[in-house]
Amino acid sequence: MTDTTPETQLLKPHDKDLGGGFKVRRLLPAAQRRSVGPFVFFDHFGPATEQPGTEHDVRPHPHIGLSTVTYLFKGAMMHRDSLGSVQEILPGAINWMTAGRGIVHSERKPERLKADTYVNHGLQLWAALPQAHEESEPSFEHTPAGAIPELKEQGAGVRVLVGEAFGAHSPVKTLSQTVYLDIALPAGGRFVLPALAPELAIYAVDADASVNGEPAPVHTMAVLPDGQGAVLACDTAARLMVIGGEPLDGPRYITWNFVSSRRERILEAGSDWAAQRMGHVPGETEFIPLPGKPFGVREPDVGTTPV
Repeated sequence: MTDTTPETQLLKPHDKDLGGGFKVRRLLPAAQRRSVGPFVFFDHFGPATEQPGTEHDVRPHPHIGLSTVTYLFKGAMMHRDSLGSVQEILPGAINWMTAGRGIVHSERKPERLKADTYVNHGLQLWAALPQAHEESEPSFEHTPAGAIPELKEQGAGVRVLVGEAFGAHSPVKTLSQTVYLDIALPAGGRFVLPALAPELAIYAVDADASVNGEPAPVHTMAVLPDGQGAVLACDTAARLMVIGGEPLDGPRYITWNFVSSRRERILEAGSDWAAQRMGHVPGETEFIPLPGKPFGVREPDVGTTPV
């Protein structure tokens, strides 16, 4: 960890190649920081070139206790889940899947693009559900790009993906205070980010930036001191993501694709998945076994990408 101020944390990514050149940069969870607001997982994937005959599909896998938040900069994915939802994910849209007591989903190359060459690039986040909602009914909500508020603020383009900022309200429904912004800062730009939530962090997607005058290199996340905003700036045009919200209502444990405030619940979910009791995605035939023997509960600062 490197401090950009006495209290600001600068998180570096853990890079992984999931095969075929499909790269993931993981910022959360980290040893130094387990969550920012409700967010307990932050993956930046791509840019990855998809070509005819190559697949970076995410096969059917389960979740409990969280909401997955998928956002694309480029490309397309086909979401299917055990509720029967079928939705093509396109750039600029927010796809919010609440696992609750349990859901199974897959994300694959759309059939219409099987013969095409294109680039997939985006983010997937997990938001831990409040303890009172960890066992809620699963659901899926798609908010198209055109429904996401966009505005000009301090010379920057701002998309309010989730939550409220600068007088704009996202239509995406959440169960706790959540902030998720996409800020396009022009070259030489300066942006005053207010304290929109008790916990906030800034991620530099494609260019170096600065936070309160200190470097925030590309692919790093600057976690702000609690209850504070920041001054953001860049020499070249930069895309900056802002995440945050109210703190979690207690610690969370993460094992494989499961998140819970209770260790025993994760073990139960593992047993349910092994026995194929967590549901089935219509049209899918593949089954991924539990990783590792025995399947155990790891601490909240450890997580894995769905495989």
